[in-house]
Amino acid sequence: MTAGGTVWITRARPGAEATAGRVEALGYAPLIDPLLEIRSLAPAVTLDGIAALAFTSVNGVEAFARLSPARTLPVFAVGEATAASARAAGFAPVSSADGDVAALAALIEKVRPGPVLAVGALEPAADLPALLARAGLQARALAVYAAIDRLPAAPTLARLPDLKAVLLQSPRAARGLAAILEQHPAPTLRALCLSPAVAEPLAAATRSGHLGSVALAPRPRESALLDLLAR
Repeated sequence: MTAGGTVWITRARPGAEATAGRVEALGYAPLIDPLLEIRSLAPAVTLDGIAALAFTSVNGVEAFARLSPARTLPVFAVGEATAASARAAGFAPVSSADGDVAALAALIEKVRPGPVLAVGALEPAADLPALLARAGLQARALAVYAAIDRLPAAPTLARLPDLKAVLLQSPRAARGLAAILEQHPAPTLRALCLSPAVAEPLAAATRSGHLGSVALAPRPRESALLDLLAR
């Protein structure tokens, strides 16, 4: 059933396919055309002196799991999807902040496990080691993947006026959409955003009329984001 309209999925593959399945199950037609491409990096992994791992995304978990066999260090995950990915990869114990990077930092500050390795993107949306340093905790970053900006296909741009909504799960993707809307305004398009940080880059596009509206998920979970489709 796809009577609900077409929903543009902008997250990178392979996660885009999982989102598409959930969108289709809700009665909408998924359109996968990512605004980001994930490229794995191959840094040397040194865990000497590290007491815990911190993951800010599923991509970070998957990339690190390919690079290192270590599975026994405590893991702190930004949200439940990332925590579930870590558990599936064999990490234990795993704790979820069920929030954003600030919530993750607060969780680690509360537990104070010792020096933390913050595993994530080459250009992260937020600086977790800096947040931890302000709390007097030692941390260093390890970039295990890079997110590369990607332009959507011409047919996707042509369909902007007819889309039910666009799903945005990262500030980087939202910035990409904002740039696209400068050349391809979509005054009827509804942007559904995972968090306030994701929505922020779209403020100017909304004010200018290049974007119809922005809605925020009440919790930083994909299930909450998809609930917005029915509103």
